[in-house]
Amino acid sequence: MKNMDNIKAAYTELSTLHSEKLHVDPDNFRLLSDCLAIVLAARMGKNFTAEIQATIQKFMSVVVSALGRQYH
Repeated sequence: MKNMDNIKAAYTELSTLHSEKLHVDPDNFRLLSDCLAIVLAARMGKNFTAEIQATIQKFMSVVVSALGRQYH
């Protein structure tokens, strides 16, 4: 969260590690994002509003994109 101004640069090293050394399928980043949203919804209950869901999904889509960047 402290690197919100340049998320892609903040995740470059981690993206390289996952693509070149660990050979993680980039679809797993999206699946993890979905799982995190589900867990947050379950834990927050009624406090997990549509606005919070949209914010989390928007943020996680940027993170997923940054993590998958070295695959392209």
